[in-house]
Amino acid sequence: MKKTKDETTEEQILEAAKSVFQSKGMDGARMQEIADKANINKAMLHYYYRNKELLFEAVFKQAFSLLAPQLNTILNDDSSVEDKIRHFTLNYTTFMMKHPYLPNFIIQELNRNENFILKLKQNTGFPNLEKFKAKVKDEINQGIIKPIDADQLFFNILALNIFPFLGKPLIKAFSDKDEKSYKEFVESRKTEVANFIINSIKCK
Repeated sequence: MKKTKDETTEEQILEAAKSVFQSKGMDGARMQEIADKANINKAMLHYYYRNKELLFEAVFKQAFSLLAPQLNTILNDDSSVEDKIRHFTLNYTTFMMKHPYLPNFIIQELNRNENFILKLKQNTGFPNLEKFKAKVKDEINQGIIKPIDADQLFFNILALNIFPFLGKPLIKAFSDKDEKSYKEFVESRKTEVANFIINSIKCK
C-alpha cells in the first residue's frame, strides 16, 4: 500500500529542521537530530526528504516565501524612496533576526549551485525592482535625492543589511561583543543603516 505524506508531519519536520539548522548550521546539523526533534524516526524523515540538502532547501523556501512578499510590497508601493529604505531595513533585519541561518545558506547554496537562485526566481512573489527604479529616477528628477544608479542603491541597502548576519563572528571578534551585545547591535541597525543611506543620497 502506497504511503501518503501528512501535512502535519511535514510541518513538524520543517519546524524541527529550522531549529537545528539555526543552532548547528548546515554542516553541523544531523538528520538523526532533526528526526528526534520532530518525534519521528530517521526512516520517516528520509521518506519526506531524501537528504539534508533537500530539507535545508525546503526550510529556506518556506522562510523566503514569508519574506519575499513583504519586500515586494515595499519595493512596489507608492511610498517615497526614504520610506522604502526605512521599511526595507526594518522588515529585513527583523526577519533575519528570526531566521539568522538564511544569509549564510544563500551564499553557500549559490556557491554550490548557481542555478539555485534561478529556480527561486520562478516562484511567485520574488522581489521585482522595476517600480523601485522608477521611483528613484522620479525623485532624482525632482531634486529630492542625488543622482544615483538605482541598482547600486538597492544593492548598497541589501549589502549593509546582510553583512551583520554573514559577518557575525567577525563583528563579535572585532568589537568584543558577546551574544547579548551583538543582538543589541543588530537591533540598532534597523535605524542606523536607514539613516546612513538616506543621509548619503538626500539633496541638501
